[in-house]
Amino acid sequence: MSTQPAPPKTAPSLCFGQVVIGPPGSGKTTYCRAMHEFLGHLGRKVVVINLDPANEGLPYPCVVDVAELVTLDDVMDGLKLGPNGGLLYCMEYLEANLDWLKAKLAPHRDCYFLFDCPGQVELYTHQSSVKNVFARLAQWNFRLTAVHLVDSHYCADPAKFISVLCTSLSTMLHVELPHVNVLSKMDLIEQYGKLAFNLDFYTEVLDLSYLLDHLAADPFFKKFLRLNEKLAEVIQDYSLVSFVPLNVQDKESMIHMMRTVDKANGYCFGDLEERNMQAMMSAAVGADFHFDSTLGVQEKYVDPGNKTVEEEMSDL
Repeated sequence: MSTQPAPPKTAPSLCFGQVVIGPPGSGKTTYCRAMHEFLGHLGRKVVVINLDPANEGLPYPCVVDVAELVTLDDVMDGLKLGPNGGLLYCMEYLEANLDWLKAKLAPHRDCYFLFDCPGQVELYTHQSSVKNVFARLAQWNFRLTAVHLVDSHYCADPAKFISVLCTSLSTMLHVELPHVNVLSKMDLIEQYGKLAFNLDFYTEVLDLSYLLDHLAADPFFKKFLRLNEKLAEVIQDYSLVSFVPLNVQDKESMIHMMRTVDKANGYCFGDLEERNMQAMMSAAVGADFHFDSTLGVQEKYVDPGNKTVEEEMSDL
């Protein structure tokens, strides 16, 4: 009696998405809300997953909330920990209960995922819990891009910008995901003073020796010149860090951001989404998008020979 060969096993479907990380106040939750609305208008089925146990009053619809598993307030009260230690414990607790997360994500595997992550820097530079959660998601066939947000006002201070570069590099090496560094709140950058260089200098992380010259002029940082030189050498030797400027109220900025992330994680969108995007771009400018303010900032800090956002969009 002959036996029928077993049917070949079908590979589990791929899920695409973004893990949104960055320091406190960098705009992670605002980004998740804006990207959720933006991608929804393009016809993409999007869900937001809150992995921040300290997040309260979420401004977006959330299909999975880690607060159902553990909250920072409960950990601080029960274990008498401070906010930093409590957040580390919460992430370790999530890592120990990944079956709960897998069960919560299972009904939404046909969606595009936005993971709103905690804002504690240590979680992405040397603590392993969040990294292990991301690695397990990859084992579950999630193709994710790390979107690392930093506030653009750090560009106005050379010392802070070097610090941001070091943090971004450390995060890229530790998290081990396709990575997009983002300068958020670009519409507010001029409130913190005029930039010393063109915007391209900061987004492309060009020759940092010019920043060191600015630091050398400061009496406080002058005595740390040798240290700053070595930090700049490390950043340039790796040559990994660059930034995408972002204003979540600007359509072109959001489309450029979306395409950068899609390219990083391999997501390929269909014809319907492309048509919706073209319709959005050809529509009249709504009151909720502030093109003039963003383009005004870019015109001041982009070299005349470089293409504007509108010229980039026409090429695409």
